[in-house]
Amino acid sequence: MLGRIGAIPARIASPDIDETPLNGEAPRAYAVRLALSKAQAVPRAEGEIVLAGDTTVALGRRILPPADSEDIQRQLLGLISGRRHRCISALCVIDTEGRARTREVETVVAFKRLTDAEIDAYVASGEGLGKAGGYAIQGRAEALIRFISGSHSGVMGLPLFEARALLIAAGLPLG
Repeated sequence: MLGRIGAIPARIASPDIDETPLNGEAPRAYAVRLALSKAQAVPRAEGEIVLAGDTTVALGRRILPPADSEDIQRQLLGLISGRRHRCISALCVIDTEGRARTREVETVVAFKRLTDAEIDAYVASGEGLGKAGGYAIQGRAEALIRFISGSHSGVMGLPLFEARALLIAAGLPLG
């Protein structure tokens, strides 16, 4: 996705951090905390800019987990069926001087009321496994979404408008 804005990463690192929500932690605060923690967990070479992010799916104040199994995915799809939920994408960029900047974007998504057969078919596709909320908007799930207000790329996991702004602010020359 970064290639779409002309930012080709020199390397990709997957930091190992604890992603357990804190007691009473609000979804937006959770997403920002994870983005910042991920960025800070990546060893940064001199002159290197680090970009990290997290996308959290929330139903009210409830943080929905990733769909780690088909059973969890079915439960998640049942929860969001016919309802609006929020996808909160937080980004953190650490510039060459070590300064961290964060941004977050909230997108409202509403699925149609899903039938059991639609849920079964989507789960069988394997597409939403491991994804927050149990779906991937960039695939088959897009045809089940009746409304979106906000950043489509943010729901995918990387809000490109905000990422571009942060990278430019960090000194990356993007056209």
